[in-house]
Order: sequence, then C-alpha cells, then structure tokens
Amino acid sequence: MTGVVPVQKPFRGTYTVLITPFTEGGDSVDLPALARLVEFQIAEGIDGLIPLGSTGEFLSVSREERTAIVECVVRTAAGRVPVLIGTGDEDTRAVVAMSREAEALGADGVMIIPPYYSVPTEDELFHHYKTVADAIGIPIMVYNNPATANVDMGPATLARLSTIPNCRYVKESTLEVTRVRDIIAACGERMEVFAGVLGYESAWLGAIGWVAVCSNVVPRLSRDMFATAAFEADRAKALPLYRRLAPLLPWVGGPRYVSGTKAAFRLMGMEMGVPRPPRLPLPASDLPALASVLQTMGALPATARAAE
Repeated sequence: MTGVVPVQKPFRGTYTVLITPFTEGGDSVDLPALARLVEFQIAEGIDGLIPLGSTGEFLSVSREERTAIVECVVRTAAGRVPVLIGTGDEDTRAVVAMSREAEALGADGVMIIPPYYSVPTEDELFHHYKTVADAIGIPIMVYNNPATANVDMGPATLARLSTIPNCRYVKESTLEVTRVRDIIAACGERMEVFAGVLGYESAWLGAIGWVAVCSNVVPRLSRDMFATAAFEADRAKALPLYRRLAPLLPWVGGPRYVSGTKAAFRLMGMEMGVPRPPRLPLPASDLPALASVLQTMGALPATARAAE
C-alpha cells in the first residue's frame, strides 16, 4: 500500500550517514568493507544508518552500485537498526523510482534532499515530495541543506510539507540552531527534527535525532553525547562528551567530510578506500594532525598508538 505509512517505531537517536567504501583506485564499491562498517556501527550502539547521502558520494555511484549498496546495508543490518536510504535526485521520476526500490529492498525510510540545481519554488517542492510520498509507504526524512541544494526550506515551507502524511521527519542542516525551535513550533507533532550539523546544540531545543558524519568514526561517543543531551537532559554529562568529540568535527565536516572520514578509517586500520573524483584523498601532510586527534580520543587501535 503506497502513500500510507504503516505503524512503526519512531526514528530517534543518532543515525550515521555512511561513507561508501571503494576498492583500490575507486573502481568498484567494496561491499565486504561496507558490511564490516555496518557491523562496526551496530556493535558500537548506533541507532540507525543512512547510506547514499552526500557523505556516501551518492552522485558518484551508478544505479547498479546504488542497488548493491542498499541490498548490502539492509541485509547486514538485518532489522537490528533502522535503515534509511538517500534517494535525492534532480528528477522527481528518478526519486520515485529509487524510493520504490529502497522500499522493495527492505529499507525503513528514505532521506530526500530537494532538487539541487533547479531552485524549485515552494509549490514545486510540495509537488515533488507529495509525488514521492504517494508512491511509497515508508516515511520520508526531508533534508534541508541550502548550502548544497540551493534552496532553503524554512519553517513555513516545512510546515506545509508536514501535511503530507509520509513526510514525518526533517534533517535540518543549516547553522541556525534556532531553526529547530521554529520548525517544532510550525509543524507541531506532524514532523520531528533531526539535526544535520549542530547535534549537541539542537538536542537542547527539541531535536529527537542527529544525522551525523562523525559517528562513522566514533559511533558510540557520538550516540552517547546526543542521547545524554537530548533524552537525559544532563548537561554535566553531555558537555564533556561534546568537548571530547569536538576536535574531530572539523576533520569530518566542510570540504573534508568524505576525505577526512576515509583517512580516519585508514589510520584506524579499517581501510575504506579513497573518494571518487572530483573529491581527492586527504593530503598526506594533514594525516599527522588527524592521527593526533584520533589518538587523544582513544580511537586508534593499540598497534597504531604504539607506532606513534
């Protein structure tokens, strides 16, 4: 049944927007490495997984590779945590096709950035999301990231989108933390907020989740920090966790969000390959500084620490 969301446990907590491992030279998706990454995430207590976001280089994989990635993550997760699939595209028809495929392959939801070149109007955005929602029966996480999508879906626009039954969540990725407050006020219980950047800050204003890049590398610390702030409201515990995590954030954000994350895995002894062009690997001159951050956090294995 499409267009109607079945009753399911709400999404909440820290969801890792997964990198996509590639084989040496970037020729193929490294599916065994991806399966190991999923197992690592679940063993470290992550709340959910989102492959094929921008961190997963979704614009640099073929449709056949997309299908293999979805199959691998869903199969490996095996229902232990929710899996949402990034299905954004410039063409509404393509988003419908990829979202239907994700549902057919067992995904629990989809995350959809708006068309990122055409600068759609509010009416066009509503038509886009409603068309997709009418075609599937799993929840949609709307993704607001004006820096990459060239359109800013503010609280009023999200309030309108929240009237679409499947549009149950938003990943809010501006650097305006008060957006969380304003989206909640505009949407009420129709749409829940996941932070896309400011996880710690957003937790205090009512975000029920965090779609994080840093949790690729340190899933348990990322999850514990957000949960302690959002669900326990314990600043005395949450702030030290955030301060421990904060030095890593510049290495897995901004222009280094893919290259820095993959370099961190290499330093940790978990090879995930390098980014596909136009993205380039993290410069070798940056590796000692990143290694120092990981060592201070206790993220490097004992053999790597001994080699320092």
